[in-house]
Amino acid sequence: MPVRSAALAMAAGAALLLAAPTATAVTHDARHVTESVTVDPTGRIAADGSVTLSGTYRCTAGTGPVFVSSSVSQGDPSVRYGIGGTRAVCDGLEHRWVNTGTPSQNALEPGAAHVEATLMELRTTGILPLPSFHARQGQDVTLTAG
Repeated sequence: MPVRSAALAMAAGAALLLAAPTATAVTHDARHVTESVTVDPTGRIAADGSVTLSGTYRCTAGTGPVFVSSSVSQGDPSVRYGIGGTRAVCDGLEHRWVNTGTPSQNALEPGAAHVEATLMELRTTGILPLPSFHARQGQDVTLTAG
């Protein structure tokens, strides 16, 4: 039965992809429209273990909700901790983002770390909202107590 379920899931996924609208030609000059996300070089760890990360983003209008998500790793790069998410305003202007989250107890400490921020839109394709990535930035940072 598990093999049949997997085959049905793959067939359903393929049908969704085939039903997705195709991309159209971009009519604007891409040199004038930039989508980006940055990460500030310093993050904070509070006494309660919560981590605050920040940076900037810029995006153009999307068809679905857009978010700035962030994650941090320290030591082992394969272990990442999600640190909140911020709803983005996609008007072509630069905006600040600030995400705060509390990873597993004692998971992070002040010092060197690596942060990844992603500007991602949820676009409805068929019946499911699927992620569409606008920008991503990885940045080595220093986590400070406070």
